[in-house]
Amino acid sequence: MSIDPRRLLGLAFASADLLLELEGDRVSLALGAAQKIMGKSEVSLMGRVWRDLFTAADRPLMDATLYALDEGQRRGPVTVRVAGEPERFVGVTLRALPDNFGRTSVAITAARAPAGGLDVAGLRPRENFEEIAKGLFEAARVTGLELELAMVEFAGLTAMREGLAPPEALALDMKIAGAVRAESHAGTMATQVSPERFALLRAKDDRPEALAARLTKIAALDASAHVVPLDGGTSSRGLRALRYALDDFLREGLKDTPPMTLSEAMNRSVKRTLARAGALGAAVSQRRFTLAYQPVVDLSTGQAHHHEALVRFEDGASPFALIRMAEEFDIIEELDHAIAEQAVRRIASDRAGNVRLAVNVSGRTIVSETFVDHIGRLLAAIPSARSRLIFEVTETSAIDDLPRANRHIQALRGMGSLVCLDDFGAGAASFAYLQELTLDIVKIDGRYVRELAGNSRDGAMVRRLVELCRDLNVRTVAEMVETAEVEDVVRKAGVDFAQGWLYGKPADQPQPSQKLSAVTPVARRAGVSEGWG
Repeated sequence: MSIDPRRLLGLAFASADLLLELEGDRVSLALGAAQKIMGKSEVSLMGRVWRDLFTAADRPLMDATLYALDEGQRRGPVTVRVAGEPERFVGVTLRALPDNFGRTSVAITAARAPAGGLDVAGLRPRENFEEIAKGLFEAARVTGLELELAMVEFAGLTAMREGLAPPEALALDMKIAGAVRAESHAGTMATQVSPERFALLRAKDDRPEALAARLTKIAALDASAHVVPLDGGTSSRGLRALRYALDDFLREGLKDTPPMTLSEAMNRSVKRTLARAGALGAAVSQRRFTLAYQPVVDLSTGQAHHHEALVRFEDGASPFALIRMAEEFDIIEELDHAIAEQAVRRIASDRAGNVRLAVNVSGRTIVSETFVDHIGRLLAAIPSARSRLIFEVTETSAIDDLPRANRHIQALRGMGSLVCLDDFGAGAASFAYLQELTLDIVKIDGRYVRELAGNSRDGAMVRRLVELCRDLNVRTVAEMVETAEVEDVVRKAGVDFAQGWLYGKPADQPQPSQKLSAVTPVARRAGVSEGWG
């Protein structure tokens, strides 16, 4: 029985708004709502280079999708942005039908912009990847979609990149990102976890060896891959399991025996993490840490107003990473207790009465009755420390009960101590905190401060924040002040205090402020609070 070609077209259009046919890398046929979907007529699409229909960031993705398509296969749908204005997103599915003389059939539908942010290469930032994955887990559970986490490693990518000029290195990174995205769910669920390692979520497809072979073919680099199924029970613990699996992959790569499921990956990582957490707990209990002191300078006098006490562990590991671990495993309050004890003892040992110290308090600790009671006993035993102790409430862990936190803050203030909100602007809830909490000081996050001299937008934000704090009778600290130029800007903006390498690095003992003649800025990842050290 023969089938009318128009019936076939009707069936095709039931799931697509625009149909294209490609011969090689060019459009040979266009049928459908081209003007509505692509902003171009059917005739104008004919003869166009396929990749040029999309934005520069998405061209490597489309190259990889087409390049990896073998006869009889279907690839997609992937979500990409059409070149030109206004902004248009489309879902693209490619199929290489058998006995079609090497032509590629393409179905295109209108699509929404991907939820969450993508970087310039179309990859998701690590944190964004985890958050979007959480929603995808839930959707998969409801719809029955079978998902898996694929971990991919490109051997030699770093060495190859270092041997290229910057434009060529960028082109290589875009090509690799496009290849990884082409294997991910909708082309939008991939992230880079290290210079040579990537992770992606994809619908259950073929074996990891086939995935690695495609990536090796496209990237011209030896790629290895391992697939971790999202097995039963993942929906309720998916984000945590995913994070542990990615952390494992970041540390260990694909060496040894890769995990077979996310639960297995999580269990392995939990065991390792618990061992590290146990060592951290022992270090806290046995007080095997020291404090370093960095001056916070009064901009009106140039003298140190107080010093921030920063924790240093014996093994030299990152204080920030260990603090996050302490929060994850409920060691943080004991650590906050121990740091406060050491700070109070240091204040008591200063017979001249000049030392004033600021100690960090986690968002989890500030809601604890035990912490307030502990501080009350410390200050009752050493009353001279009352007006010389400042508490900096950090945003490394969100405060989940603002009214209770505010009651505890007022209790600390009632004991004679000042309370500061640390790293204002680093977290999304900063303004809510400022609205709900009665404070003495606000510390402005270093990412807004550091580029002040060359960024009028950040300068305007700082000036408005200073005005708001002044209206609330709250003083301000600018952190990461590293040049005299930035110091001049924050002083003119009305900031009260400043902290940074311009005045001195953390030292074993509180030191007078001393401006450094030459300051080399410290690398710091945007959005990360490092108030602990």
